[in-house]
Amino acid sequence: MAAAVKLRRDYSASDLRRLAAASKHANQSRRLLSLAAVLDGMDREQAALIGGMDRQTLRDWVHRFNELGPDGLRDIRSKGHPPRLSKAQLAELSAIVETGPDRALHGVVRWRRVDLKQVVLERFGVDYHERTIGKILKALGFSHVSARPRHPGQDPKVIEEFKKTSPGP
Repeated sequence: MAAAVKLRRDYSASDLRRLAAASKHANQSRRLLSLAAVLDGMDREQAALIGGMDRQTLRDWVHRFNELGPDGLRDIRSKGHPPRLSKAQLAELSAIVETGPDRALHGVVRWRRVDLKQVVLERFGVDYHERTIGKILKALGFSHVSARPRHPGQDPKVIEEFKKTSPGP
C-alpha cells in the first residue's frame, strides 16, 4: 500500500480552522476542516467524510494545498469559451446593425436575428444560433424594438375624424 501524501506543516490545525471560519467560500471551508482533521491525526478516510468527499479526492486537495496553500482550496471557475468574434468583428457587426439592411443587397427591410445570423456566417465565417445572435446584440447595447403595425392604406384624415373628443368645461 502506498504511503499517504505528506501535508505541509507551515499551518497548524487551529490555523486551518481559523481560516475555514473566516472563508466566504463554503467548499474551501470544508476542505480546510478536512485538512485540519488530518493534522490532528484523524484517519484520512474519516477526515474526508468531514468534508463530504472520498479519500482519493482528499488526496488531490492535499496536493493542491501543498502547492498553492489555502487559496488553492477554492473552486476554480471556468472562464467559459473564448469569444468566436473578435472585438473588431463585434464593432463591425454593431455598425452593420446600426446602418440597417440594404433591401436590394440583403432582401429585407429590417434586421431579424435569422438575417444577422446569415450575415455573420457570410462575413465572418462563424455560425451562431439565433438565440446567441440575440445575446450578442444585447451585449452590444441593442434592444428588441418592434414598431406598432400600420396598414399601408391608412388615412390620417379618417383617423382624426374617428377620434372622440369630449367637450371642454
